[in-house]
Amino acid sequence: MRIFLTGATGFIGSRIVPQLLAAGHGVLGMTRSDAGAAWLAEAGAQAHRATLEDLESIRAGAANADAVIHTAFDHDFSNFVANCEKDRGVITALGSMLKGSSRPLLITSGTGLGQAGHGALATEDVVNFDHPNPRVASEQAGQALLDAGVNVSVVRLPQVHDTKRQGLISPFIDISREKGLVGYLGEGNNRWPAAHVDDVALLYRLAIERAEPGVRYNAVDEEGVRVRDIAEVVAAGLGLPVKSLSPEEAQAHFGWLGMFAGLDLSASSAITRERLGWTPKGPGLLDDLRHMDYAAALA
Repeated sequence: MRIFLTGATGFIGSRIVPQLLAAGHGVLGMTRSDAGAAWLAEAGAQAHRATLEDLESIRAGAANADAVIHTAFDHDFSNFVANCEKDRGVITALGSMLKGSSRPLLITSGTGLGQAGHGALATEDVVNFDHPNPRVASEQAGQALLDAGVNVSVVRLPQVHDTKRQGLISPFIDISREKGLVGYLGEGNNRWPAAHVDDVALLYRLAIERAEPGVRYNAVDEEGVRVRDIAEVVAAGLGLPVKSLSPEEAQAHFGWLGMFAGLDLSASSAITRERLGWTPKGPGLLDDLRHMDYAAALA
């Protein structure tokens, strides 16, 4: 297949590109920069210049593809709600070019959308449009396209990590460094699911090849890593104290990240593994955090 990949030079997208090429697919990779276009050419892919605000160019990329994988997202989390709404518009634009065909669109969401209620284990067969995560906008857009006959499926992401980036934990580290301490809410027993970025990239390839409408996949290796354990490993890496925070202290400490700090987001990938034969093999989240070069991350 010729696959249009948004976010092709991003953290996850740059790992998906070699996965697709090695499997014999052609890649039309969306990028904003000359450096990104050069990287894609060197990798063996074709570059497509566009930004998330340029919906006309995004539609043109989808029109010239047999399938679309959408991983691009504006990661300015200080404007998270607005950026989730921007993602709704991008997904709608991509899907508009696939109507009336069987060409698949694989979009990205978060594992929390599979939680039936607070603290419940998130599963692929649950769609909770009342979840407080603003990323609900992405799945609402996908569902609208699915209802209109577009072949849409979803990869739901946990904390995706290697030794350089770790999802929401990367800004967690930045905030800890700025504040001079590593905090967690209450007892810190709430959990965040995780998976290594290479395992996640493989899952995207398997999912687009299956191209099954309406299916949700949880890209989860570890169902839940306790936030207190994350904080303690980060504190050791930064050489900072670790402290339990009250709800009032946590809001002042975390800022925008406070909306996630106390959430228990454990998630299962049992259905995903059975459906796709996906078996994660990468290191765990805490292992990657222990091997992170915190001085290099600061630079």
